[in-house]
Amino acid sequence: MRTRTILTIAGALLLALACRPNESLEGQAKDAKIAAQIKSKLASQVGASTITSIAVNVTNGVVTLSGPVHSAAESSQIESVARTVEGVQDVKNTMQVLAPETNVTPSGASAAPPAAPTAAH
Repeated sequence: MRTRTILTIAGALLLALACRPNESLEGQAKDAKIAAQIKSKLASQVGASTITSIAVNVTNGVVTLSGPVHSAAESSQIESVARTVEGVQDVKNTMQVLAPETNVTPSGASAAPPAAPTAAH
């Protein structure tokens, strides 16, 4: 019975330690400040649409950027802006470059619209 109690307490202690956050409140506040500064710089230097289209997550000073962008150049520009913010330790760029919109016509199709059917009497 005593062994069971000890194992239960040990299990509860391990569970409590496993659920403990990786950052202190001070660290979380610093990360939130970094994220806000990045968003602000992106809005002014890249464009206001980046505020809603690009997700900026910061953990222990490591920034992860995600979301759709229109080109590799835009992705690089966003990453460069994030790197200029004080407190940023590293930047992980997981943004996806959208495929350019193209108009595709099926092969063998003519450019003219199909003719209207005629009624045979």
